[in-house]
Amino acid sequence: MSNTKNLDFTERVRSIVTQIPRGQVLSYSMVAAQAGKPKAARAVARIMSANFDPHIPCHRVIRNDGTLGGYNRGGTDEKRALLKSEGWDGLLHVTSR
Repeated sequence: MSNTKNLDFTERVRSIVTQIPRGQVLSYSMVAAQAGKPKAARAVARIMSANFDPHIPCHRVIRNDGTLGGYNRGGTDEKRALLKSEGWDGLLHVTSR
């Protein structure tokens, strides 16, 4: 049963991240809260670090303090460049869904 719950959480996280608009970001903890587990920010980070699906814009998830965190497809410089190319203003915004 635990695997099913983890898979459900992973799918909710991926769905939430897919809906983050270009030029906007959410924090790992914001994604965790929207996925129903507000204390699971580290789990969200692990899910994003393992994401290689180009349809899931994991670069749009950053840390609560506004720093970028890691990016498995080129590091923080690549993450910053992608976000800037999408029009991100460098601020953490609350994105409603």
